[in-house]
Amino acid sequence: MNLTSFFIYCIVVTFTPGPSNIVILTSVGQVGPRKTMEYVWGATVAFGLLLAASALLNHVLAEVLPGILQVMQIVGSVYMIYLAYQVYKMGSTETGSKQVTGFLNGLIMQFVNPKVVLFTFTVIPSYVLPYYDSTMSTFLFVIIITIIGFLAYSSWAVFGSIFRTLLNRHQKAVSILMALFLLYSAIMVSGII
Repeated sequence: MNLTSFFIYCIVVTFTPGPSNIVILTSVGQVGPRKTMEYVWGATVAFGLLLAASALLNHVLAEVLPGILQVMQIVGSVYMIYLAYQVYKMGSTETGSKQVTGFLNGLIMQFVNPKVVLFTFTVIPSYVLPYYDSTMSTFLFVIIITIIGFLAYSSWAVFGSIFRTLLNRHQKAVSILMALFLLYSAIMVSGII
């Protein structure tokens, strides 16, 4: 197993912008880092659960994956459009919408986030299972990847905290931009373009 390639893949996929990272960045400016961390914990738990599911159900999912991907694309696109609307509302009123944050939304977002689903269902079979077949080693890699995911989500919360004043000063513009990124993600995931 090429550990360098494995870590690069994990870091690039988890740290690059995606629906969850955009929601985290936007939420920090709106509700603060503590409330946003609830979302981060929900996203992390779901991320770990998806990794564990990938490790345990690899053979079954390989046969069913095309059907799952189509459903995830539709559900994920609809949920991302909903999140785009919620993020847009954050910048359109003084009080804004605080429904995007929270543990449950973080948890749900990961299960319908095609970026996360595709990553979790490819990283274990591609990097771990060809080289390690014991349950303990697979579990260890699930833990390692989950920690990398938590660090990625937390870094977006820290970034949002550092630039909170700037983000709040330009709240409407930032919310519109983040909503457009989410909308773009939804369109790309749906396969329309």
